[in-house]
Amino acid sequence: MEIIHPPLEQLQQRLGYAFRDPRLLACALTHTSYLQDHPAAGPGNQRLEFLGDSVLQLILSEALFQLYPDEREGALSKRRATLTKGQFLSLLARDLGLDAGLRLGQSEEQTGGRQRASILEDAFEALVGAIYLDSDFATARRVVLDRYGPLTERLAILLGEDNPKGRLQELIQSGHGNRALRYEVTRAVGAPHEREYEVNVYLHDQLLGTGRGSSKKLAQESAARAALLTFTAQVRPGAD
Repeated sequence: MEIIHPPLEQLQQRLGYAFRDPRLLACALTHTSYLQDHPAAGPGNQRLEFLGDSVLQLILSEALFQLYPDEREGALSKRRATLTKGQFLSLLARDLGLDAGLRLGQSEEQTGGRQRASILEDAFEALVGAIYLDSDFATARRVVLDRYGPLTERLAILLGEDNPKGRLQELIQSGHGNRALRYEVTRAVGAPHEREYEVNVYLHDQLLGTGRGSSKKLAQESAARAALLTFTAQVRPGAD
């Protein structure tokens, strides 16, 4: 039996689920690049990702079906798509600490693969598939929904993307007042006709998010979206 090293022990504690077959957990976190350096390490996580994607879709479909009994298919599909966006899944992965447990090849490690959103997204889906195979659908559903937290709150944040600055202001003002947020241009590069701005948004002196855009307005909106994504990782009960 494969020995589970400390990051994976911590991962199981955060999940609230201990694997009966630790090889499934190791497989879920094995990127294909790792196999180039360690051919005998076993399969990568692509097959588990395929399975986990379907399990995740079913878990969320069922939960949304029950939460919104009067909504039609199109609206439910939009909500599900919002909850399975790659950038959001990568945030859930980071919140769990999947980045620390990833098995990557040397070249992928050196080029920042441990923080790459697409790799983290795939690992999260593979983890869902691994839990399903190691247990059953009911257990996978419990673990997944525990990580998501209240879906209505997640969606309220994520669906605020059309007006990210307004949505961020709504979240902040109840606890901190109307003037707690501050947007600051930190960088402007390029010729006047192709300028790119970088903006930070702060809650008092705490950095919430950074964004870029071809105008100050677009950069501010991008920073607000980044801050909203940070907030979604804090919705889950018991989040650190």
